[in-house]
Amino acid sequence: MFQPEITRFVPTISVVGEGFCFPYLVDLIVKKKSGFSNTKIDVVDDNGTLLLQVKGSMWQFRKKRVMYDSISSPLLTIRQKEVAWRQRWTVCLGVGSEESNLLYTVEQSQSFQFKTQLSVFLATNPTGEICDFRVVGSYVSQSFKVYKGDTLIAEV
Repeated sequence: MFQPEITRFVPTISVVGEGFCFPYLVDLIVKKKSGFSNTKIDVVDDNGTLLLQVKGSMWQFRKKRVMYDSISSPLLTIRQKEVAWRQRWTVCLGVGSEESNLLYTVEQSQSFQFKTQLSVFLATNPTGEICDFRVVGSYVSQSFKVYKGDTLIAEV
């Protein structure tokens, strides 16, 4: 039987809002639907209740996605920054990309990588020298782990 490696008693870290922090394991199902011009991702719990939805266009030069809560209120705007060797995304609260609403940025740790490695920098991290979170995983195996320092805080 699968036993998660999550460390017990990890302090709650709220980035988007307290309503998205759980002191226990939560099973989520991610469903991706791609059309000709756009993509929609639904995140549901194990009862099939919609929790989050991400919508965005596939054909924009600078990709943009908007994440909505269960009642279709916009939570986050995820926008790809300039085209470069390392992909970089900004995540802002609500709809839009104003600097004052910046929550965090995400960038590839390396230009070419076999295993996905992302560095997450909170907006409150002024120097950006050391990332606040690391995401390590693989799209092929559909497995990702989120770390704060060396502590595993989430697993997908």
